Amino acid sequence: MNSVPLFDIKAVPKAELHVHVEGTLEPGMLLDFARRNDVAIPYRSMTDILSAYRFSGLQSFLEIYWAGLTMLRTERDFYELTRAYLTRAREDNVVHAEIYVTPADHTERGVPFDAVMDGISAAYADERRDITGGMILCVRRHKPVEEAFAAIEAARRRRDGVLALGLGGPEKGYPPGPFDEVFAHARALGWKTTAHAGEEGPPHYVTEAIDRLRVDRIDHGVQCEADPALMRRLADEGTPLTVCPLSNVALRIFPDLQRHNLRRLLHAGLCVTVNSDDPAYFGGHVNENFVRAAAALGLTAEEQLSLADNSLKAAFMDEARRQAYRRVIRDIRPPRPDRSPA
Repeated sequence: MNSVPLFDIKAVPKAELHVHVEGTLEPGMLLDFARRNDVAIPYRSMTDILSAYRFSGLQSFLEIYWAGLTMLRTERDFYELTRAYLTRAREDNVVHAEIYVTPADHTERGVPFDAVMDGISAAYADERRDITGGMILCVRRHKPVEEAFAAIEAARRRRDGVLALGLGGPEKGYPPGPFDEVFAHARALGWKTTAHAGEEGPPHYVTEAIDRLRVDRIDHGVQCEADPALMRRLADEGTPLTVCPLSNVALRIFPDLQRHNLRRLLHAGLCVTVNSDDPAYFGGHVNENFVRAAAALGLTAEEQLSLADNSLKAAFMDEARRQAYRRVIRDIRPPRPDRSPA
């Protein structure tokens, strides 16, 4: 393990751009919600749940993730879940958080669309003084496009904190291209757009998301390294990647953090950011991702500052607020001179 200069990432303001509200369901809260909502679960104790949180890949993670969804039934559940995440994010000096929410995962179980959205919106309203942001409405790539259009229409009527449209779900066999008209509709409404691509899927899914969906950001995108031309394009066009190091290791995208390509992407000139994805399942919120990646990859203080600054550059946030926090980062000085990147 490489040594790095002493540096407190907690002192640095940052945005979190890739976190799924359903993935913030901590084991204790899962048990509480199950009891409150009288939902039968196959786990008798915290030990049983933690054992189930050991994954062999994306599909095995999604199985426990979808099981966790069944605990969420009421507006109160979504409020408490979101409020707990936002409170925890503030501890990491996250000043702006964009939360993915997939209403169809809940409405297909009979949970009202408004219960999902009202709970999340109320939590943001109660934290607004300390942390800005809002929802990324996530549509599912493994479902028909009609479902996505219906979700946009339901959210459009509300006008309450939807910042962007996002594309999620299992990548393999589900390229982003078929959702081009869905994303064109979202852009016509004035929404920003982002899509999961190049996590377990091939690099050309990233290209397809850019060319056909015309996204503002790519979620994950780490497979872009296999395509040098795509790497150059991402650097030249400044398309942000919302990278999730601990998630990538937990889901076997990389065998360990030492072999993650975060630092290589940064030094190739890409606008890479650090995020938690599903922190309850992958072992850490955003600062833990910074700290463990820094230790594993030898990230210098300057590199960590660049990653935090990138998060603010890539955020769908008020420009004056963005520039104010970027000035804070520019005023932070490393505690000692950094060595040159390898």
